Amino acid sequence: MLRSVILLLVLMVSIPSLSFAYPIDGYLYTGIRRLLRLERIILGEIDEKMPPNGALLTTEQIKLNLYNADHGPMLDYPTPDPALQETLNGLFPNLNESYSVALLDVTPGRPIRYADRQPTRGFQPGSVGKLAVLAGLFCELENIYPFNFDARIALLKERVVRGGPFAVYDEHTVPFYELDGGKYYKRQVRESDEFSLFEWADHMVSVSNNGAASVLWREVLLMRVFQSEYPCLNETDVQEYLKNTPRKELMDLAIDVVSCPLVALGIDPEEWRLGLMFTRGASNIIPGQGGSIGSPKGLMKFLIALESGRVTDPRSSLEMKRLLYMTDRRIRYGTSEALDDAALYFKSGSLYSCDPNKRGPCGKYAGNRFNYMNSVAIVEQPEGAKYIVVLMSNVLSKNSNFDHRRLAGQIDAIVRQEQ
Repeated sequence: MLRSVILLLVLMVSIPSLSFAYPIDGYLYTGIRRLLRLERIILGEIDEKMPPNGALLTTEQIKLNLYNADHGPMLDYPTPDPALQETLNGLFPNLNESYSVALLDVTPGRPIRYADRQPTRGFQPGSVGKLAVLAGLFCELENIYPFNFDARIALLKERVVRGGPFAVYDEHTVPFYELDGGKYYKRQVRESDEFSLFEWADHMVSVSNNGAASVLWREVLLMRVFQSEYPCLNETDVQEYLKNTPRKELMDLAIDVVSCPLVALGIDPEEWRLGLMFTRGASNIIPGQGGSIGSPKGLMKFLIALESGRVTDPRSSLEMKRLLYMTDRRIRYGTSEALDDAALYFKSGSLYSCDPNKRGPCGKYAGNRFNYMNSVAIVEQPEGAKYIVVLMSNVLSKNSNFDHRRLAGQIDAIVRQEQ
């Protein structure tokens, strides 16, 4: 293991012109073990399929598009650009009326352009809502270490916590990579699994694991309660606190830690909020409140703030953007061939339900009661086009994956056609 790290450092210093993936230096910085495996694939030590071209950025190449930019940071929500709006409207005549979108072109060298369709329409956000947990995490890290960002990163890397009942149950598997033997496999999370905070965050974002999201939400709550004592908190103290604290108090606090960062950014609770943890094991301990909702406008407000360095602070915003950088398998909107060479910062979510008493067929991702499919993406094309998009839909009895993928290519063409 030590030899591999030394070799990596030598390569990074002696071959600066070689285009490594972001995970090459990501492992040393974060301790996220799956990144070391990706590094070894890039180096040719493991014979596996290479990541797409768009996944080959280094840490230092990832920047905030609206921070220290000629036209940023953005403090006000943009108004539609007439020409872009007309072109965007042309994509939807033959699609389901539920399709809602917000699009912001932030390509350097030209004015910012914005267009939307039903930007305030509310949807169940599904896993896109996990971004609120990520925002809460970095907010509470700042509260613990207000003047020491390096200490925040050290805590993310070094604090290891057990999943417990909050981690179950979820069909999404997470990657396991054994550093010594090199064994790699994926499976569902178990109560006994232990990961660092950084790895729980990575599991939450990269493979959208619900158990990871609930565990991380629990840790954000504990940070708020124990503050400076949190880094040394043991599992017995945690169990005693959860057992002896009234459920109503736990519920109110859980909602507060993921709501306050959004409200501070000017996001109204009717534009985006979380109301329930992501696993049954978690909600049996901390009940939900008020339900979850998301809208293109609320999510676009968050992404604008992220790119402007306003989610907690610039370094926290940048760290969140790095966590969103797709080096794992791309899905839905992100599978468009038009995005293969693009750097993609992405989160997708879906939620569907079947009712035998309702009309229409029903299946996985094709619910006839409701059938939400949502994606948020920051796209950076190698020739310079950069844009932010939020796409949300609720098309009953149909898997909207193909339409989302097709729209990704069409939206990309709209932004790039004027270059």
